[in-house]
Order: sequence, then C-alpha cells, then structure tokens
Amino acid sequence: MKALNYQSLAIVVAALVVALAVTLAAVPLVRRLAIRMGAIDMPGVKGTDSERHLHKEPTPRMGGLAIFVGFLVAVLLFVQLNTRLTAMLLGAVIIVVLGMVDDVRGLPALLKFGVQIVAALVAVAGGNVISYISAPTWIAESGHLNLGILSVPVSVLWIVLITNAVNLIDGLDGLAAGVSGISSVCLLIVAMGYSDITVAVLCAALAGGCIGFLPYNISPARIFMGDTGSTFIGFILAAASIQGLFKIYALISFAVPFCLLGLPIFDVCYAVIARVSHGENPMKADRKHIHYRLLDMGLTRQQTVAVLYIISGILGLIAVRLSTSEGGRWIPLVIAVIIVGVVAYQLFHHRRALLKGEDHRKHFPNTDVRLPHREKRGGDGKREG
Repeated sequence: MKALNYQSLAIVVAALVVALAVTLAAVPLVRRLAIRMGAIDMPGVKGTDSERHLHKEPTPRMGGLAIFVGFLVAVLLFVQLNTRLTAMLLGAVIIVVLGMVDDVRGLPALLKFGVQIVAALVAVAGGNVISYISAPTWIAESGHLNLGILSVPVSVLWIVLITNAVNLIDGLDGLAAGVSGISSVCLLIVAMGYSDITVAVLCAALAGGCIGFLPYNISPARIFMGDTGSTFIGFILAAASIQGLFKIYALISFAVPFCLLGLPIFDVCYAVIARVSHGENPMKADRKHIHYRLLDMGLTRQQTVAVLYIISGILGLIAVRLSTSEGGRWIPLVIAVIIVGVVAYQLFHHRRALLKGEDHRKHFPNTDVRLPHREKRGGDGKREG
C-alpha cells in the first residue's frame, strides 16, 4: 500500500476547500430558489398526518442542490474526466433532477425507485461495476470471486441501496450531512492509503459539500437538503466505493464498504425487519428508524445526532483499520459486529417494551413526550430535517 505524495495531497485538500466554499456560497441562493419554486416543508398540524413533522416553522428544502454544485465544481477543476467518471456524473444529474422534482411536487415511491435504477444503470454502463468480491480461498483460490453476469445487477443493487439508505437517515437536522461527511472522510483516508487520487478527490469534494452545508442545516435548520441532497450523496458514496473499495484484494476488504456505510445500511435493515416482523409494508413511512428510537429513549434531537455521529465515526475508523492493517484484521471487524449487535439489541428491546405497554419513562426517565414523526409533504411520506 502506497500513500499519496504531497502534490496529490494538496490536490485533495484543494478539492475539499473549493467544494466547501462553493457550497457555503450557494446555499443562500438555493434557499431563495427553493422558496420561489415552492419547495417548502410545512410544520405539522395536530390531529392530521402531518402531525409527525418536527420543525415549527415552514422550512425550504432542496438544499442538496448547493452540495451538488460545490461537488461538481471541485470535481471538474481537479479530476480528469474519463468514461467511468462521466457516466457517474450523468447518473448523478438524473438523481439530482429527480430529487428536485420530488422536493417541489412530490413523486410516488415506485416512480422514484424506477428512475434511480435508470441512473444506476447509466453509471454501471460507464464502468462503475463491482466485477468481483473478496472470497475465502475455499471458494476462490485467487481470494476474489468474479461475479460475471451478476456484476451488473449486483452493482445496480448496491447503488440503489446506498442511495436510499442515506435518504432514509435524513430525519433530523444535520444528521444526513454529518454522517455522510464522516463516511466521505473515512473513504478519503482509505483511498489516500492506496494512492487512488481520483476516488480521494471525489470523496474530498463530497465531504467539502457536506461540511459547507452543515452551518445552514444544524438545529434549528434554515434549510433541508431534501431528496435532492440525500439521494445525490448516497449515489456518489455508492459509486465512489465501487471505484475504490471493491478493488482491494483481501478477504476482509469486503467488510470495509459495509463498515464505512454501516449506519445508513443498518438503519435500512432495521426499519425493514421491524416492519416485516409486524406484517407491515416494508416501504411504509413510520418511526422505525434509529434516530426516532433514540428520541423515544429520552435523548434530545442534538444528543441523538451526536450519538449517531459517534457511531458513524467509530465504524469509519474500523473500516480504515481494516483496509490498512496487515495483521489482526479480524479484531476491528469483531468490534464492529459487537457495536452493531448491542445497538440492535437495545433498539429491539425498547421496541418490544413499548409494544407490551410498559411505561418507558421508568426505563428512560429523561423522556418527557413521544416526539412526533415528520413526513414530507406530497411525497411518499418520508420526513426531513
């Protein structure tokens, strides 16, 4: 493993700074544009479906457009485009346009899912493909398994999964931007360790965009990133992980992308399992996401975001350790599994207690009220902010 030289490191830092600065400058303009286009998330009204909205004032969404602009400017300045990158950017444009329309008018979930598949196919057609995965030697002597004809569906599935996973954690002020920024920085470190300047710049630009957006999005948020931002960030993280992480030939390396993106992946799995176990539609919008479970346990919104930042950071550091260490690689993986197991047990245990009618205040004395869930106006019920 060979690290980047100082010149390459300077390019990476410059990409991060440019993306951050452009995003900071673009957010006020995007905010005014969102208000003019009617991309507004309204407060909840008691006794209606919108009661689950958490914010108190009408708040513009579509702020992810500023992140996209900052990212795009940095990439065009510091990366030499090739077929693979061009295809990724074209797919990202499709995702951003889809998000903007959804933020303004609201779209059915199935339609959005279909367009996301199209965007993923565009990226895959340009070479953003998971051609192989690491495997034990008793499965593949070379240590990696060639996916063959399965490479395209597996790649599309990965891109769509991560795109929606990041989208679904966008439920509290600053949560999606912060978690995505942490994941981007950790992936950046891994890419730098393997001298992958292209992936490093992509991650630096995305991290800069997320960081530049945070001052406007931390509680109380002045603007939400909306589907425009959350789906775009997820799409880029998925594509960047394909270009970087899945190229590492090591048995344990298959766990690296799952650790880096562990929080959004776990949130999706947790929500779907919880819904299916109760005979509900797995696509149903509800409170079965990690951040709402933490709120029910008595944490404030700021505490919940901080806890999830910490968990995301720990998983990211474990991923970095997995990708760089030569010996004892199983140790950080075991730690990651333990962390996920403990969190899952606590969440499911608390859920069962509520279903049995137990008073959660005697277990979590800091809980004053069951905070309402927020869903997005006119869309598929997903909330933001």
